[in-house]
Amino acid sequence: MNHIEEIKRLASPAPRPQSLAWHNGTLWMGSMESETIYQIDPETWTVIWEVKAPGVPFGMVSIGEELRVLCGETEKDNRIIRRCIPGHGFDTVFKLPCPDDTGSQLGFDGSSLYVSQWYNKVVLQLGIDDQVHKSLSSPHGICGQVFVDKSIYLSTTDSEETNNYFLTQISLSSETATDIAKIPFGARALAFDGQYLWTNDRENHKIVCFKRPV
Repeated sequence: MNHIEEIKRLASPAPRPQSLAWHNGTLWMGSMESETIYQIDPETWTVIWEVKAPGVPFGMVSIGEELRVLCGETEKDNRIIRRCIPGHGFDTVFKLPCPDDTGSQLGFDGSSLYVSQWYNKVVLQLGIDDQVHKSLSSPHGICGQVFVDKSIYLSTTDSEETNNYFLTQISLSSETATDIAKIPFGARALAFDGQYLWTNDRENHKIVCFKRPV
């Protein structure tokens, strides 16, 4: 199995980049350390806009003209999905608890929201009633998620204490998971810009763009 092929590796605008999303032609990153969401111009690599999150922004995804951000809130680290309106900020009313109060990454297939649970090794599809309608299994713990065409791409690992990470693909038609590449660092989050995939090398404070394996 080959390693991912990096296109570029860039300094994060804030330490410990944790969540990523591609939204309206720009890259959005949530920092675990600053607990802030940053909108990044991918051409100039400058921050266009930023907003403080209501907790640690573990996961993030673009939905229409908005973002959904999975936050760890309170001293008990309750996992809650919030609504962020670019240019305005977080909706103080919208509040969706994660199933079983656990979750790390978010995905969106155009109609349904998906929540991944790292240690349970599952991706959960939520219905319009916000209840779990389907569960998809991963061979490893999940630390990144993004939809591309008819597949879910995941960054996964069996131990976050190592640099043994994988790019795992779940086919939506067969619902089977396959490791398709190795990631030689502790990857957090995944985003897709229409051509390339993005992830975070969190502990080295870098954001990495790489080719989608074919």
